[in-house]
Amino acid sequence: MDLSLSPRGRELERRLRDFLQRRVWPSEAAHADETAGARAAGDPWQPSPLIAQLQAEARAEGLWNLFLPDSPRAPEGLSNLDYAPLCELMGRVYWSPEVFNCAAPDTGNMEVLARYGSQEQQARWLDPLLDGRIRSAFLMTEPDVASSDATNLQCAIRRDGDDYVIDGRKWYASGAGDPRCAVFIVMGISSPDADRHQRHSMILVPADAPGITIERAMDVYGYDDAPHGHMQVALENVRVPASSLLLGEGRGFEIAQGRLGPGRIHHCMRAIGLGERALEAMCRRLASRHAFGRAVVEYSVWRERIARSRCLLDQARLMVMRAARMMDTVGNKAARTEIAMIKVIAPQAVEQVIDWAVQAHGAAGVSQDSFLARAWAHTRTLRLADGPDEVHHETIARLELGKYRTEAR
Repeated sequence: MDLSLSPRGRELERRLRDFLQRRVWPSEAAHADETAGARAAGDPWQPSPLIAQLQAEARAEGLWNLFLPDSPRAPEGLSNLDYAPLCELMGRVYWSPEVFNCAAPDTGNMEVLARYGSQEQQARWLDPLLDGRIRSAFLMTEPDVASSDATNLQCAIRRDGDDYVIDGRKWYASGAGDPRCAVFIVMGISSPDADRHQRHSMILVPADAPGITIERAMDVYGYDDAPHGHMQVALENVRVPASSLLLGEGRGFEIAQGRLGPGRIHHCMRAIGLGERALEAMCRRLASRHAFGRAVVEYSVWRERIARSRCLLDQARLMVMRAARMMDTVGNKAARTEIAMIKVIAPQAVEQVIDWAVQAHGAAGVSQDSFLARAWAHTRTLRLADGPDEVHHETIARLELGKYRTEAR
């Protein structure tokens, strides 16, 4: 399988790396100071002026909306294969995807609108998202059910004349804390008596619609990720026009699968970027520290961990690139096994590499002086986001066993 990038993909990778090296990576400390200052002033839920400045520069250099393939509204978008290594580079600093308008959940929401939105919906919501004028949130997970089985979702989407009325409670609505968040994509049950995979729909809800209450910000291992945030949201008698429904009643699962495939590629490649950074930090730390009369890197246990880290990251990257290539050539449905596999393999591999890097740094590895603590928290969370490991294992096993059904008869 040919995993080489197109000439345009290689050129954009070079330009992106140059921009990151010149403008983004050296700004990490300034961003941390800016965030700390906003928190000390009592208002961390405000957009970053630094990121806004970097966004203007990135856009001027043509590094904007690189994630969205085959969209007339975003002709700069790349194929999944071409975008994957760029995503890895962005992933080295957790906030850098926003600089290029390539941050989740906006990327997934823009995918949904580009694929399934009406012309009216695209004009109202997709165009300003592509322009970076607004942000968005995706409301799927619920606190009172096992949301790993999305057929459990209880949020109600009820037709009432020319409107739909929405009632329910969602949490970990990433991005809903940002004051620029203007629209929610909400998944809920619209046809309770239909087949279990045709009961749910997705609907567009303005973030300022009457009946919406942001109840609280949810922490992720102690991080609130302001101003992005992961919010618990109550929807009580929220009324929107029937034209707000995406694609049609009962098609929520169809939309979800279309949305989550590319998102999993993005998540996995960003994670690998973090893993590469962690491995670099581990090697430098071990080479610079001495214990019991010799450099720590000379101990065989650390040489083994370095070698295993390199194997884990390269294996994960190859798997992700293969899945991206398949999505481009045979489609998301045909690549569902490969997508499920990378969603298990990549976060686990990166989590292990970061864990070893933390161990190499000792106390510094769990402190605010290192990126490693946040990196570990983010990567561990990724094993739950977009479906937990166990659900993906079930998918992989079911598809594998399906190959032998004829033999079993």
